Order: sequence, then structure tokens, then C-alpha cells
Amino acid sequence: MKSGYRKFCLFFMFSLFTVFLSVFLVNCGSQAQKKEQAKSITIWHWMSDREDAFLELSKRYEIETGIKVNFELYAPSDAYTQKVRAAAQTNTLPDVFGILGEKRDFASFVKSGYIYDLTEEMDKENGAWKNKLFANALSVNEFEQGNSFDVKPGAYGVPIDVTNIQMLYNKDLLQAAGVEASNPPKTWTELIEINKKLKAKGIQGLVSGWGEIWMIDCLASNYAFNIMGKDKVLATIRGDVPYADPDWIKVFDLFREMRDEGLLASGIVTMVNKTAEQLFANNRAAFAFNGSWCVNVYKGMNPDLNYEVMLPPQASDKYPMVIWGGAGSSFMINKQSKNIQEAVDFLKWITDAPQQIFLSKETQGLPSNKYSLKDIPMVLSQFASAMDNTTHPNVWGVSESPLVIEAFDKGIQSIIIGEKTPQQLGAEVQAIKEREMTKVK
Repeated sequence: MKSGYRKFCLFFMFSLFTVFLSVFLVNCGSQAQKKEQAKSITIWHWMSDREDAFLELSKRYEIETGIKVNFELYAPSDAYTQKVRAAAQTNTLPDVFGILGEKRDFASFVKSGYIYDLTEEMDKENGAWKNKLFANALSVNEFEQGNSFDVKPGAYGVPIDVTNIQMLYNKDLLQAAGVEASNPPKTWTELIEINKKLKAKGIQGLVSGWGEIWMIDCLASNYAFNIMGKDKVLATIRGDVPYADPDWIKVFDLFREMRDEGLLASGIVTMVNKTAEQLFANNRAAFAFNGSWCVNVYKGMNPDLNYEVMLPPQASDKYPMVIWGGAGSSFMINKQSKNIQEAVDFLKWITDAPQQIFLSKETQGLPSNKYSLKDIPMVLSQFASAMDNTTHPNVWGVSESPLVIEAFDKGIQSIIIGEKTPQQLGAEVQAIKEREMTKVK
């Protein structure tokens, strides 16, 4: 009897141990599986010129943290955009991705629950992460209180680099025309006077890809901000100030004056930016209007090009010169990701100074971390020094009708080739504006 009881007890204890062991192993396996899943995050991007740099950073991060970062390249940008949209519809977005499109596209992703709100992370430790980044770059990824897209206020993306558009000058060509290369024009009058010296030496003045009309729009809005100030520009977009206003006529007249003074390169209104870049890189124009991405382009075309960066010369001293700029490329975190904290930690790491300096040197781009400027090439530092002067239509809070923008930009092309006067353009754009506003009502 005792023997049977002992066997029963042993059998019971063995069974209990077996059950406990099974539960323990299942739990350990589950925890290990979760841990394994958390050790890998996936990032989609479209930046083929940064693929090698991203892969190197991925290796470094895995060595430092044990977490593998899978960068997956999908290019060109149109193919990437289509893939992201399709993935959103099928709920198969990666842990981290970027959005290529206008602010309204960004807003639609946020409102549909595809993008994680980073505001709390940005504000931790008295805003330690947020304060490292250029404010004007971060603002591209933010939605303010009362925004027209009805998105909850907050930060929804992280800029990994920044960009802005300025003017560049060829120091050798200015010197050849008797102009001190260390003293580029700061005012419109100085620009016109220097151009006369350039013409006397047979040197072309300004080159830019104005066959791509958004670049015309960019320079025109620069001078609109300079001549009439931000409030009046935005009031025009809202419909409270007409495009026939005398200040807008002054903006349009600058393009007429550039034409009459022979400042513009031949064929500029049909020129794509790649052609314009080749002309400037080959010392065939003294000035260029281009973005900070050009540093890498010029390096490939002519490593010995002797040039520097300057703000467009002011046409008025009433308001400061404001240029287009902000985030170049940004990453967002998938709100449905199982690895949100791992994704946050990586984005904090890649926007820290050592990684930002590495990216800048490898890609000749501007870092989004404002404390990374001292160790980057001088020309990039010159671009970066103007980040406080930047603005962008995506952060204005109001947007102009595409038809108005098209008429505006193509109308400036018509002024340049002598088909329209500034007054005619002001009247025509205003007529289209009024028609579009009637449709909205």
C-alpha cells in the first residue's frame, strides 16, 4: 500500500514538474521570440545616393546595440510612392518609412492611423531630441494647433537631413570681371552693376533650371517675402490681396529687369536644372540659383569648381530675404509597428551628431542636427548658416490653387521672353484666382 502511494506521489510530482517545465519552456520561447522580433527593424527609403551610407550605419548600429536595421531601397521616387500607398492600403507598411508628397498627403496618413505621434519623445528631457534639430526642418513634419488639415497638433516625423535653395557665385569668374570675389552682391542694385562688368567680359550672368517652373516659383516667392513681407503674401493666397497689387507688380518687374539687363543665361525658360548645373559647373555662368543638393552634383561634375554660397540679393530693405528650405528627407514611424520604441531609439541615434556628420560627408548633404556643422565642408556650412532664413509652402498653413500657381510661374516665363508685361501678368493671375475662389464657394 505504501509502495503504491509512493509511486502515485512520484507520478504526481513528475507530472506536475512536466507541466511546469512545459509552461516555463513555452513562456521562455515566447519571450525569446518577442526579443528576437524586437532585434530587427525595417526601413523603406528611396534615396539611392545614400544606400551605401545607410548600410554602413546599419552595421555600426547593430554592433553598438545588437539591433539589426534593414534598409530597403525602392527607386525611383514614383515607384517608392506607389509602394508606400499600396502598403498602407494592405496594412503592410514597414517599421519606418518616408512620405513623398504634399502636406495634405502627409496629413491623410496621420489621420488614417499610419503614423506614430513623436511629440512625447521629442519633449522628453526638456526637449533634448527636438532641440538638436533645425526648427525649420522639424516644422515640415509638424502640425500646429488649428491646422487646416484637422490633424492633432504634434510632431509626426524626423528630418534626417535638411536643404535650402540659394544663389551661388563663381569666384574665378567674378575675379575675371574685376569684382572682389570675397564681396558678392548683397543688394539687387549691386547684382545689376556686377552683371554689367560680367557682360563686358563676355561672361553669362545667372543660370537656373527655369524650365522646371517650381524653381521660378521659389525665387519669386523669395522676393515677394522680401518686398511685401510674409503676412501680405499669405493674405494674397487667402484671397484678401490681389495679384495685381503694386507690390506683386514689383516682384514680376524684377524678372523683366533681369531680361532687359541681360542677366539671364540664354534659353533659361526651357532649361532643366541638370543642364543649368552643367553650365555652372563648367564655369560658363557667374551665378546660379540652386539648392544645397548641388554640392554633391558639382563635386561630380567639376571637383575643382571655385564657388561659394550667398542669399539672393535683397530688392528691398523693408523685410528680410527669406528662402525656401526645411527638411530634405524625413522618416516616420508606423503606428502599427510592433517595434515602435526600437524605431524611436534608432531615429534618435541617426540624428545624433556623429551619424549626422558621417552622412553629410558621405552624401554632401546638410545635416538636420544643428550641432554638426563645424565638421562638414565649408560650402555646406554656408548653406546651413541660412537655415534660420528658410520657409516653405508646406508650413504656411494656407495653399494656393495649382491653376493659380501654374499661371503665375508660366506668366513669369512669358515676361522673360517678352510676351507679357508685369501688369498684364498681375491682372491675368488675379482673374484666375477669382475664378478658382468662386468654385470653392
